[in-house]
Amino acid sequence: MSAEDRRAMIVHAVLPLLIEHGANVTSSQIARAAGIGEGTIFRAFKDKDELFDACTAEALRPDHVLDAIAEIPVDQPLEDRLVEAAEALGAHLERMGALMGALHASGRVKHRDPEQRHKGGSGRGGRRESMAAIRGAMVELFTPEKDRLRLPPEQLAALFLTLLFGGRRMAQDDAPTTRQVVDFFLHGAVEAE
Repeated sequence: MSAEDRRAMIVHAVLPLLIEHGANVTSSQIARAAGIGEGTIFRAFKDKDELFDACTAEALRPDHVLDAIAEIPVDQPLEDRLVEAAEALGAHLERMGALMGALHASGRVKHRDPEQRHKGGSGRGGRRESMAAIRGAMVELFTPEKDRLRLPPEQLAALFLTLLFGGRRMAQDDAPTTRQVVDFFLHGAVEAE
């Protein structure tokens, strides 16, 4: 196994532990979950901080959600496509939130480098790049319907993501279901006459 493959295998084994235990996860728990000796952890990573940083970077990557969106069949109705995409995006946000919440709750608070803050995370794998990739994947879901749409697929993708992500921040007990959000997005708030 190459050094990069070993690092990736350890990261994937550790992510669920970090969500459960936060930064309080022990080296022995990590080793057991990864099926390796404790020494192997520290041959792959200089310390737990470097491992936690790698886990955080993996959790923030949009690859999994982009793959899920790409697998949505474009021959099914637009509403169904958007529901599937919204559910995949919601699961991605929940995983990120669970990891960041567990790390924060266990005392691991890392403040972003001030230089990074000014760039807005626009570097490789940054927030802007991730959002652009997600927006691009959503455009693909709208494109088969482009002749029927009131706005270009690019604008609709941006609006849909704004509606979807904005609602996640304010979720309450009576929050709308994913299907209700999609229905509202497609049909509006007023009943057709």
